[in-house]
Amino acid sequence: MSSTEKQPIDLIDASLVQRLIATQYPQWAHLTVEPVLPSGWDNRTFRLGDRMSVRLPSAAAYVAQVEKEHKWLPVLAPHLPLPIPVPIAKGVPALGYPWPWSVYAWLDGEPVQEGLIDSEEAFARTLARFLVDLHRIDVTDAPIAGLHNFYRGGSLSVYDGETRNALELLAGCIDTASALTVWEVAMGSTWNNPNAWVHGDLACGNLLVKDGKLHAVIDFGSSAVGDPACDLVIAWTMFGEASRHAFRSALPLDDATWARGRGWALWKALITLVKLDESQRKVDKSNQVIQRILADQR
Repeated sequence: MSSTEKQPIDLIDASLVQRLIATQYPQWAHLTVEPVLPSGWDNRTFRLGDRMSVRLPSAAAYVAQVEKEHKWLPVLAPHLPLPIPVPIAKGVPALGYPWPWSVYAWLDGEPVQEGLIDSEEAFARTLARFLVDLHRIDVTDAPIAGLHNFYRGGSLSVYDGETRNALELLAGCIDTASALTVWEVAMGSTWNNPNAWVHGDLACGNLLVKDGKLHAVIDFGSSAVGDPACDLVIAWTMFGEASRHAFRSALPLDDATWARGRGWALWKALITLVKLDESQRKVDKSNQVIQRILADQR
């Protein structure tokens, strides 16, 4: 997939959303439209009145997510212990906006960040229980990991060249020898069990907190079926040692799957870090994530 296909367009704003709603769903034309901040990368999200939200893909690469979520979220929801997005309506291209878009029921909560949760370990266990149930859902006719979800749940080998190139460019900034070991261990194993549903993008922005606890999981655009290792990345991007142990203890996954999980987390951190200048690299969160991965590997 080319970088052009992933480049966000500039015309998505509250005025456009208001006009799309007015022309395609006039029964909601009187409702206020406000941007939801912080805004995501794959989609732009707006609050519609008090009870709905509108999500529009920001680039061509993310358009397939619309149909996938409308088809599969209602299938997944009854089997999960936490709320997930509920599609209400699907809009069509219009007014200069070139892709389909979605209206969802509004989900309460704020994206997780420091200070919002009562207990990180309890949060980790709740998320693990959500993943256990997600990974058990029937996968009949479900979308196999591939280009449509950037291979989340697929083979790490897709990103082998990109990862090795980033390691070369980061020599002297991080312990590239140890990082290469993490990567090669991850590359040396495969998922040999039946395909499982994966969320594909368990980042802090996709986990909503309410009353100090994990309340809802959003943004299933990267979901598919395959290897659940990609769903472990949050163990290093959010959790400290104790909560990472709680998370791991609650998931029935073997050491090899955790090794691939470290690989997924390392790839993402490396490609983020390599885009920064030298002064930023030392203090960026991606560097901290890499240090956690290396310590965990040891």
